[in-house]
Amino acid sequence: MSGPEPNGLPTRARKDVEKYLLPGERAVVATRRHWAVLIEPTLQFLPAFLIGGWLLLLDPDNRVSSLAGVIVLVGALAYYGLRVGEWWMRHFIVSTRRVLLTSGVIVRTVTLLPLRRITDLTWKETLLGQVLGYGTFRFESAGQQQALSEITFLPGADVLYRDVSGLLFSSDWGGAASGGDDEGNIDPPPPPGPRTGPSGGRGDTEPIAGLPPQQT
Repeated sequence: MSGPEPNGLPTRARKDVEKYLLPGERAVVATRRHWAVLIEPTLQFLPAFLIGGWLLLLDPDNRVSSLAGVIVLVGALAYYGLRVGEWWMRHFIVSTRRVLLTSGVIVRTVTLLPLRRITDLTWKETLLGQVLGYGTFRFESAGQQQALSEITFLPGADVLYRDVSGLLFSSDWGGAASGGDDEGNIDPPPPPGPRTGPSGGRGDTEPIAGLPPQQT
């Protein structure tokens, strides 16, 4: 298996991969959340937009209703624009070492979880998620509660689950199961064992001066 190369990613995701991954770290998954995450903001936006348009057109000569309509329209458009922008800018990235979630339109935020700390992975799909093709990842990690414990509206259930499971439970990727610390550095080699003497015993000890010879 081989993960996506940066040049094959969308522009925004490629920038995040190039900016936040460590040297030698490779992106296996890089995707934004499913478009279904915009269903709720759209349902909230449409009534406000229609009410604002109605107030604006109700009585064009009435400054109060017209101003109220403009305020409602601008507020609805600003709210919806921010939600769409956040969806566009947020990326779920899984590398050979870490899970990252980049977010923020004006201020960029990067939340990460080392793969070595993940002890269990749960994939959940609701009925609507099965129809539209999205689900929720739930990570169980060692230590305290992590900010990445649950990520919703992730697309491509079957492919995404196989890729992440391969990273967690197989050493083929050179990832979590293959060793290394939380930052992706290779574990140091184990200390050398005791030296062996000519007769097969330990050769790393010296006789202590002053002791009487052993009686045979």
